[in-house]
Amino acid sequence: MPPGLRSLSTFTNTATKLDYFSGLAFRRTEPTRRQLGHLAFTPLQNRELRSRGTELNTGKRTITTMPPPQPRTHKAKPPSPEPRPSSSILLISPENKILLLHRVKTSSSFASAHVFPGGNLSSQDGPIPAPSSPERHVDSPVYRLGAIRECFEESGILLARHRDGGGMLEVPDAERERARRAIHSGEEKFSEWVKKMGGVVDADALLPFTRWITPTSVPRRFTTQMYVYFWPLSGAGQDAKIPIGGDAMIPTPTSDGGLEHTAAVFQSCATWLEQARRNEIIMFPPQFYLMWLLGKFFEEGKGGAMELRAQREKVKEFLKGSGANGVPWADKVMSPVPLGMFEGRAVLNLDHPGPELKGSGRRGESGHVVQVRFSKEGPRDVEVRDAVEMKRLMGEAKGKL
Repeated sequence: MPPGLRSLSTFTNTATKLDYFSGLAFRRTEPTRRQLGHLAFTPLQNRELRSRGTELNTGKRTITTMPPPQPRTHKAKPPSPEPRPSSSILLISPENKILLLHRVKTSSSFASAHVFPGGNLSSQDGPIPAPSSPERHVDSPVYRLGAIRECFEESGILLARHRDGGGMLEVPDAERERARRAIHSGEEKFSEWVKKMGGVVDADALLPFTRWITPTSVPRRFTTQMYVYFWPLSGAGQDAKIPIGGDAMIPTPTSDGGLEHTAAVFQSCATWLEQARRNEIIMFPPQFYLMWLLGKFFEEGKGGAMELRAQREKVKEFLKGSGANGVPWADKVMSPVPLGMFEGRAVLNLDHPGPELKGSGRRGESGHVVQVRFSKEGPRDVEVRDAVEMKRLMGEAKGKL
């Protein structure tokens, strides 16, 4: 011990001192009252000594006291934003291809990404459940109407039938575009306009297919009900007007009368997934995962009427079933949670329902995880992996460190 500090090896319980330790740091010791000699302090003085550093001259040596360590104060974490109710549709064409919209760079959410048509619920869709209500995260008529309305506003495709049961409702192009602008701006109510056109929204044909709640780490959060909708394989009306393959520029109306353009394309699931794997397009994990699930049933190149119908029936049977944990696909709720990193990509657990449904007994899917590399432009290198296999690989990699 250095000579200058050897004499400071004792202290009392009424003061503290610094004792040289390992040549690198200081630690506190607790000496006896006898070792302080004639020094005695009142309780008030003791408190003062503990609250600030003090030098005491004992006549023999100078003892420096130090205040006790103060607990670290952390700023309270701000509450996560409430997820906004929204709904979206996986729209299947008569050729069993699926529609994606390409958002422009200035979009307020999912900028530049390819997404399913859909968006936030509106008061015109009906009463929206309160944030505290369990119904806020459950399929209901307000979610269904909102999904069909948003699909019409964003793509111009109207999921409605003639009131007399005569097939899909056909609307003249000029009236359709006028209505899109009016409904988007709130000048006209969607359900009333459909009724005026002699139709009824085809809400009963929507098949629930998971719900997704944005993780709390994201500033803009949503609770999104997903649906599958099969456009009829045959029938009169608008069927022939759906753009099957190739790009179609669809004007998205805005409240100020301006037009924001997005590309709307029907392609096979296999084509979309391959483009995403090559990082030619941006697909967020929910879109990629649901596309991956349906792609197993829609085989490319088999376009006969009987085969198309058989593929659809397989999808419907699949949606009635459940995944690895027994929860029906219609009831699964997924709020991706990172399990860690593997080979430079995040591994997302899909079995967590989100904090809003903690303790509710609801779950997502435990059989799969999603691997993704988050970059400045958006998610890249997205891949669906078997959950058990991925956890094994992560465990082996951790053991090698």
